[in-house]
Amino acid sequence: MKRERWGQVTAEYELDHFQPQTLHPDLELSYDNLVYACRRCNNVKRAQAVDDPFAVATSGHLKVLGSGELLAISGDAIRLVRVLDLNAEIMIQWREMWLRIAELAEENDPVLYRNLFRFPEDIPRLDRLIPTGGNARPDGVVQSWFARQERDELPESY
Repeated sequence: MKRERWGQVTAEYELDHFQPQTLHPDLELSYDNLVYACRRCNNVKRAQAVDDPFAVATSGHLKVLGSGELLAISGDAIRLVRVLDLNAEIMIQWREMWLRIAELAEENDPVLYRNLFRFPEDIPRLDRLIPTGGNARPDGVVQSWFARQERDELPESY
């Protein structure tokens, strides 16, 4: 399960199946098919299938330009940007504003900068979430962000 860092305005997040349950009922209980998405992205995507957003975003095929626009340089990245409407004007403006805030904080307020990019306080406890049929990836609980936080192994930011 992955988590978006900046939900627009409300910072409210929802679990989403990036391969929709309606198209892939066999993946309904698969942790590998879950993303902790902002409400906007979840509502825009609806029942459309996309590749793992985390894998696409960290593959080097998606870049954030200084203008806030996303540059997609592979088919998977292009589809993700299109399906989630990530280059809508409001999204571009939102990213540009946060890029500028991050830049100003890094230059002028290191404490604020660390707070902007630290892990959230409400990291899900996977050891308390037992899906129907059992956990297909029990080793993942020990490797989860929450477990790493408990062992004081989290990096300062992500």
